[in-house]
Amino acid sequence: KKNILFFIKILTIMKLNIANPKNGAQKIIDIENENDLRIFFDKKITNQIDVSSLGEEWKGFILKITGGQDKQGFPMKEGVLSNKRVRLLLSKGASGCRGFGMKKGEKVRKSVRGCFVSPEIAILNLLIVKEGKEIMGLTDSEKRSTAGPKRASKIRKLFHLTKKK
Repeated sequence: KKNILFFIKILTIMKLNIANPKNGAQKIIDIENENDLRIFFDKKITNQIDVSSLGEEWKGFILKITGGQDKQGFPMKEGVLSNKRVRLLLSKGASGCRGFGMKKGEKVRKSVRGCFVSPEIAILNLLIVKEGKEIMGLTDSEKRSTAGPKRASKIRKLFHLTKKK
């Protein structure tokens, strides 16, 4: 009889949520190739990464890791020096603890993921630090101000009106 060994490779699919702070745009990219994801593994939150190995369109880009979630939805927390899930005692207002219905001074034990990127991370939040070429929907648009002036004199000045009518 022949012994047949089956190697089951866990398919690592990671979503990269990339934000551009200059124009407020965001883009989500699915990456299935594990070789492309290796540049993110064992990096910590706040580390900056040159992502030119992702492809020609990403040449010159430097991204900063700002957080993420694992496959079950537990958030990464800065300061937890691990790549595994841990249970921490969190107070109201701490990241990872909403605090609905909590009394003053009360703490709750919550599960959070450590600050190191591992293959168990499903979504990785990134911020553009240095731009390269233009990418459709991320770096090609300008930031538009949505809020207008509130004071009456500034509204008149914006629309070139007089005080009389």
